[in-house]
Amino acid sequence: MTDLRHYDVIVTPSITEKSTMVSEYNQVVFNVAKTASKPEIKAAVEALFGVKVTAVNTLLRKGKTKRFRGFAGKQKDVKKAIVTLAEGQSIDVSTGL
Repeated sequence: MTDLRHYDVIVTPSITEKSTMVSEYNQVVFNVAKTASKPEIKAAVEALFGVKVTAVNTLLRKGKTKRFRGFAGKQKDVKKAIVTLAEGQSIDVSTGL
């Protein structure tokens, strides 16, 4: 049974060059809610994608200060989760939920 709170935990899959490289090691990278804990992230990935998660590593990327047309602005802080899947499991992040 999919709980609606799981959709609030996982914001988007992170599709970058580096996240594509870690897919060789059976890992997937997601942008997650800043308040999400590792057990919540694990439960959400297992419920939404139907896979077995062995580990969850998180990092908080601080937003940078950028200038646009002379005005200073700040990018948002982003929390990312690197989810390690069990052997033989995979998630195709190019398709939607």
